[in-house]
Amino acid sequence: MPHALEANADGLIGPTHSYAGLSPGNLASSLNKGEASNPRAAVLQGLDKMKRLADLGLPQFVLPPHERPNVPFLRALGFGGSDSQVLEAAWEQAPAFAAAACSASPMWAANAATVTPSADAADGRVHFTPANLHTNLHRALEHPQTRRALNALFPDPRHFAVHDALPAVSHLADEGAANHVRLCAEHGAPGVNLMVWGRDAFEAWGGAFPARQTCQASQAIMRRHGASHPVLAQQSRTAIAGGTFHNDVVCVGALDTLFFHELAFEDPEGTRTAIRAAAEGLFEPKFVEISAADLPLADAISSYLFNSMLIQVPGEDRLTLICPTETRDNPRSHAVAEQVAGSNGPIGRVEYVDVRQSMRNGGGPACLRLRVVLTEAELAATNPAMRLTEDLHGALSIWALRWYRDRLTPADLADPALIDETRGALDELTGILDLGTDFYPFQRL
Repeated sequence: MPHALEANADGLIGPTHSYAGLSPGNLASSLNKGEASNPRAAVLQGLDKMKRLADLGLPQFVLPPHERPNVPFLRALGFGGSDSQVLEAAWEQAPAFAAAACSASPMWAANAATVTPSADAADGRVHFTPANLHTNLHRALEHPQTRRALNALFPDPRHFAVHDALPAVSHLADEGAANHVRLCAEHGAPGVNLMVWGRDAFEAWGGAFPARQTCQASQAIMRRHGASHPVLAQQSRTAIAGGTFHNDVVCVGALDTLFFHELAFEDPEGTRTAIRAAAEGLFEPKFVEISAADLPLADAISSYLFNSMLIQVPGEDRLTLICPTETRDNPRSHAVAEQVAGSNGPIGRVEYVDVRQSMRNGGGPACLRLRVVLTEAELAATNPAMRLTEDLHGALSIWALRWYRDRLTPADLADPALIDETRGALDELTGILDLGTDFYPFQRL
């Protein structure tokens, strides 16, 4: 069995980070709609979180922001003239489309793709399927550029297979790794792939909030990747109605441990039984379940206890939970986190990180990262310019201070100057991350 580590590829928060409230079912996004954001603080918080993980000894990569405003999308809707004229006309005539074209949502890399490591894939390669994110307009625009970013980071076809997204139809709505958990004895050993879905594509959905992942999308990805030991489980309807738009709001796992809320699954006991059956002969799963009595669903969602990063720090036997500061600030979630870390269970300690700008839009530490298990040979085949080092963290921090605004309202997204600002930033970024001279649409014109 080859030695492997779990790496993180975080989305670098883009210059148009704003609180436009585009995501139904995401309570934080709706609550802060229209408020002023601070893109500069946001990107620096994200970079500091990445550095913290790198300092702990985990491989850490950077996924670049997408080009926003997405002028080609607006041109496809019939708006013409100069790029500035296109943006101005779109905001006047079709503001909902204009807002979608300006969203910085690709920052949440947990939705970038579903990943199957080589230990679980039939052909022995790491497989990626970019999420089509079909449920929300602003996110459905992402997958072509996400595929380019994944190809840039994982360029060697001998080790990596980067697929197209599933067909962009409601029957195959896919939200990426936010609804996927891999459990295993060791990262390099075969594991169990838990895929959580919200609705059956061929049944009517009458919930107040959308169920974003279909069972059929999860099945298709497991087939495409040749994934061993898949387990499909239905997300709790009660949890979706309460605002858990992705299962990673109420569930996170690492190695042999699944840490989850009582309301994470429609059939909790059936899910545990299926995981145990799939893991038989591989490892003994450990379940850390938090009751609704100890942590009401509303507190779990507002504090994002489960949207934390559950990691194995190299050299440590027990797992570490990386929580947002909102978990610490909520008395109930803080008590649960400290109780879990203080027990003799698989989670040995808890740490807190400040990602408040992302949290105000409904994305915690786990939303910002895509987890990728890599062997030493696979790690060596990645793009070294995209791996976070002390020097790269410094260079990106200086870059962000130069280009990012410290205040942005949704109304500011209509400012034509934002086009030149974001393109200037992204043009410089492609040099820093060795992405070539045609990575973004504006560079290919």
